[in-house]
Amino acid sequence: MAKTQITIGIDIGTAVIKVLAVKKDFETGKILDVIFLDKIKSSGVQKGRVRNPSEVIKKLQGLTEKIEQTQGSKKLGIIDYFVSVNGSKLQLFPSRGLILVGRADQKVAEEDIQRIYQNARAMNLQSANKEILEVFPREWILDGERDIKNPLNLHGARLELEAYLLSIFSSDLENLIESINGSGMEIDAGDVIASPIADARSILTADQKELGVALINIGSSTTSVSVYEDGKLLSLTVFPVGSANITNDIAIGFKTEIEIAEKIKKEYGACSIREPSGSKKIEIDISSFSEVEENPVQDIEDNFFETIDISSKKTKSTVKVKKDKSNYLSFSQKQLKKIIDARVNEIYDLIGNEIKKIGKQGSLPGGIILTGGGAKLPGMVELAKKEFNLPCRIGYPKGFNEQIMDPVFSTVCGLVLDDFEEDGGASEYSEEKTGMGKIFSKIGNFIRNLAP
Repeated sequence: MAKTQITIGIDIGTAVIKVLAVKKDFETGKILDVIFLDKIKSSGVQKGRVRNPSEVIKKLQGLTEKIEQTQGSKKLGIIDYFVSVNGSKLQLFPSRGLILVGRADQKVAEEDIQRIYQNARAMNLQSANKEILEVFPREWILDGERDIKNPLNLHGARLELEAYLLSIFSSDLENLIESINGSGMEIDAGDVIASPIADARSILTADQKELGVALINIGSSTTSVSVYEDGKLLSLTVFPVGSANITNDIAIGFKTEIEIAEKIKKEYGACSIREPSGSKKIEIDISSFSEVEENPVQDIEDNFFETIDISSKKTKSTVKVKKDKSNYLSFSQKQLKKIIDARVNEIYDLIGNEIKKIGKQGSLPGGIILTGGGAKLPGMVELAKKEFNLPCRIGYPKGFNEQIMDPVFSTVCGLVLDDFEEDGGASEYSEEKTGMGKIFSKIGNFIRNLAP
């Protein structure tokens, strides 16, 4: 019987924490079964960054026990935890590594690859308050020869690497690790994956990365943009604005509560590719939108007065009851679209400027792929096609069942997927995700699970 292990992904967002547990083949890393999926309301997180670990700990406590309950009395065995990190402090900046090939036959070995990654990581950061999460190669150079896809097993004396370093603010990483470890689970920096990287794992294909594609995740309080071409990461940026800003704008524009504004957005919201038109009035019962128990006597209609039939054995009469206008909110579709379009256009302008900055406006054959909860707002795809002059579609996690085929689960699905690369693993690097580091990580997890 093949050995199995449990991989648990935890996506800690500003509004919602998503948890996914899968059973994998220990040797191949292939997902055998989805054993747990849940969403819980988040707390202690602002714009994708953990600000109050104690609040997050409260939300996460008992999570492992809850997963075990779904498996009855079965022992979960070896567990790997992977957690997302997000926020505008995620930054990509250039670096360079240089080594002399170590083997006497001058054949590039896996040890040389790891040494040059370490060399690139050793570059002085722009700030002492940053930690490096991963290294992404831009170009390999062997004895002056450029345009090398993967130098492993090639012959040469001098190996160079031009790369990008993905960094995160130190306190953000510390708060995240403290939150997970304080809840009874155990992770280190090697188990932390940037949300945009997890998105790419679950959505993008190798062909899309090769052609050139922009992946955009519109979350509650952040919007991430990552661009790939020739199979390489070219750009990664996170903006502190998301679909919650649309909700806030509706609340301010209609002078109503956030909860009501969110329901208005979900039930009636849409962005438009043309100037909003139409004056159709929408009238909603605020008490029902607020999930406050309705008065059983009143059956609200569209007219200002409602007629109630009062019957008895001998008499029948009608009474005019005046509706309380304070319980109603009226607006037109034109007003709502105007509010939504203003914020969506702002988000798309930020994205467009980022794509323009790297010279890829209108020149990404793989187009624009939208994901995250904000991508589900009607009209987002059509407006993106117009704004970016590129093909656009919504991206869903690939290889999962229908229950998880939702853009809100893109990040958490990417957390449980192995980072497999056909080019032999030289496309990105993190100490705990390659070579012996990954093996020792598995052994460490196994030992931790043996502890009483």
